[in-house]
Amino acid sequence: MFDPHWNALHGVPAYPVERYGALADRIGGILMSRNDVLLMQAEATVALEAVAVSLARPGLSALNVVTSSYGSWFGQWLRRGGAAVRDVAAQPGLPIEIEAVAKALDAGPHVDLLAVVHAESASGILNPLTRIMALAQARGIVTVVDAVASVGGHPLDIDGLGIDIAVIGPQKALGGPAGVSALSVSRRAWQLILRDGTPRDSILSLADLKTWVDGGRRGLPGTPSPLEFFALEATLDRIEAEGLESVIARHALAASATRTGLTALGAGAWVPSAKASNLVTSVAVPESLTPAALITTARRLGVELTEGVGTAPARLLRLNHTGPRAAFQPVLANVAAFGAALRQAGHPSDIAAAAEAISAAYSR
Repeated sequence: MFDPHWNALHGVPAYPVERYGALADRIGGILMSRNDVLLMQAEATVALEAVAVSLARPGLSALNVVTSSYGSWFGQWLRRGGAAVRDVAAQPGLPIEIEAVAKALDAGPHVDLLAVVHAESASGILNPLTRIMALAQARGIVTVVDAVASVGGHPLDIDGLGIDIAVIGPQKALGGPAGVSALSVSRRAWQLILRDGTPRDSILSLADLKTWVDGGRRGLPGTPSPLEFFALEATLDRIEAEGLESVIARHALAASATRTGLTALGAGAWVPSAKASNLVTSVAVPESLTPAALITTARRLGVELTEGVGTAPARLLRLNHTGPRAAFQPVLANVAAFGAALRQAGHPSDIAAAAEAISAAYSR
């Protein structure tokens, strides 16, 4: 008999414990890393806080690159644990300049840890990760990289760059679930984490997850949510079927076509392409307008544009082409809706030229 209260989502079986290790290995392949890969039953902000909590203690010296609120939070978490933290901050809505990082490192004192966000979905910028990692490598500094937004949207060679800890979330370019995250941890990072005083018996304890690795990577601590892990497995199936290089190329094309369309529209992108993320493209709002007004107009057309986060006094509007949105139709809709919103507010915009430019970009 049909039960009106039954829902298939309520009867999901437990995720098979023997498949957790395989999931971790598949993520390691995406990250191009032989380091330990940990799975965390929470969205990526929790994983980032767990890294900070597990590393921070009195006597630790850290240089923290701040290009959004995420970098600010990471510095706060380190300080809460007793670490001595120096922030090196970019101008609002802009990537960090490599000269600023080099200057901060040379100014002393010795730095044990360097933290940086790779790509910022908050503003659509890309930090110079390769050059920052080279500076850290030359000084023997342990590195933490927030790659939540960049994985799948940009090349990310963890071992090749010498990244000690990288945190990822599948909900951005990989187009997966938001309720689970992963991180890779090098042997050198474990030595720093597992010193006396590391937290234990906590959702924020990486040391507890090290026990999971050492115990054969079967049942995760706590009560895992099977839905999230089945969804993560399906996400990896899809990424592997498309091919990671193709996923990255799809995001690069979406970013390039968006920028080309904005130029044809008469509204240039916020930063040069070399400093821009492939996940979202930001554009400055004309002085006489407000981002909220343009967002409201676009929403009436069925298109979701968003305001830059933590980028004041710069007033930025973000065009999202992340994950499944890294495709022709969403890119065209984003630019056309932005142009229509500008036109309705009395600003000229050549929507036809923008559409032609985007079509040409996808026809090559």
